[in-house]
Amino acid sequence: MRLFILVVAILLSGCTVASQTLTSNQWRYATDPHGSQATYDEGLVQNGVVSVHFTRVPRVDKANNSWVELIYDLPQQLTSAFIVTLAYKSDKAVIVKLSQQEYGGLGDKSYAHYQSVLPASNSWQVVRLSLSDFERPSWTPEWSKDKGIVLEHISALYFVPDLKDATGGEATLSVNRLEIE
Repeated sequence: MRLFILVVAILLSGCTVASQTLTSNQWRYATDPHGSQATYDEGLVQNGVVSVHFTRVPRVDKANNSWVELIYDLPQQLTSAFIVTLAYKSDKAVIVKLSQQEYGGLGDKSYAHYQSVLPASNSWQVVRLSLSDFERPSWTPEWSKDKGIVLEHISALYFVPDLKDATGGEATLSVNRLEIE
């Protein structure tokens, strides 16, 4: 009965759900060359759950920042009406970033981007993010031109524990559901 009600609700809302099984070939991580680390059990994806423990070193100097990132490579291009449904838990807040080529190493060199910040949670939380939930961070340099979100240039979603530049720190981040509508 519950399943029937759920299916009816989805049909009436006009939404189509594209459920995606969490598989290793779409998930990876990145860390800086300054000593930050990512550790996980046997494989990044185990039993349909992506779980990684990050250790981020403090920023080295003005020219050398540290970072840790869990990355989901998108299997298809996002549309302007996209909804990302995510089930996660993390002992630190999580910054969800749209990886857009204009703001990467070949972009404007500001590394400003569009992001949404999710609260820390020790239990599974389900959130839905749409295009309107993403904005440029407050630290974006004034000289950095806002090129806007260019959907066809977004190749991945980055999940970044909110560890501060000055202090670094540790965080454990897990994802057991990711759907894109």
